[in-house]
Amino acid sequence: MIETLGIVGYGQFGAFLEKVAERFVPGIRVRIHSRRAEPDNDRFFSLDEVCQCDVVIIASAIGQFAATLDAVVPRLGKRSVLADVATVKLHTAELLKSQAARSGKPLRYIATHPMFGPHSYSKIGQSLQGLRIVLTDHSLEPAVYDDVKAALNSVGLVVLEMSADQHDRALAETLFLTHYIGQVVTHGDFLRTEIDTLSFGFLMDAVESVRQDGDLFRDVYRFNPHCRAVVKRFEAAEGKVARMLETFDADG
Repeated sequence: MIETLGIVGYGQFGAFLEKVAERFVPGIRVRIHSRRAEPDNDRFFSLDEVCQCDVVIIASAIGQFAATLDAVVPRLGKRSVLADVATVKLHTAELLKSQAARSGKPLRYIATHPMFGPHSYSKIGQSLQGLRIVLTDHSLEPAVYDDVKAALNSVGLVVLEMSADQHDRALAETLFLTHYIGQVVTHGDFLRTEIDTLSFGFLMDAVESVRQDGDLFRDVYRFNPHCRAVVKRFEAAEGKVARMLETFDADG
């Protein structure tokens, strides 16, 4: 039974995890470690204490995952489960496997990606019902892994199981592409107007959901090997559409 939840990293997503945990599993004790907050032994704790929790979630930025993992693993309790919630999975799965191989002790971990965040959570009335979470690599006992899936299902989440490569390939063509288009629209200063069509409104909703995630956009591009191919495909398609428009001019 999970009694304590540790969160390492207290950025936007770490704060969101705290809110979700307190709402949907109110009996659990949440302990947070943040480099920006002094331990008060009420909400914020030392890294040593947070790593003794039943479940420890690394919620740091992708670019800091390796360093955070190095700091967390030696401090984990004997039965602690380490959870990865990063947006990329090949990169973190490789680090987790490498850490397990050289740690000298069993490392119980599960690599996940919640396919939602504060924006989508708010858009559907602060509910988890029907939101998806991907599970990829893990080193848990079968019974413990089944308990994790059951716990996620119990709060309304839809659990999807796939390999890290399948996840990253699909993510490059979905979330990263949304971020890419969002950055283009943002840098082009395209804005809502009084005569917006419904489809343009949907486009701007998507843009606004990712507009502020510049750091995540950069990190996903750096650590997901499939993103570069998506950019090339997009640019090739954009060139094809531009050439099509040129034929319209010629026809006129």
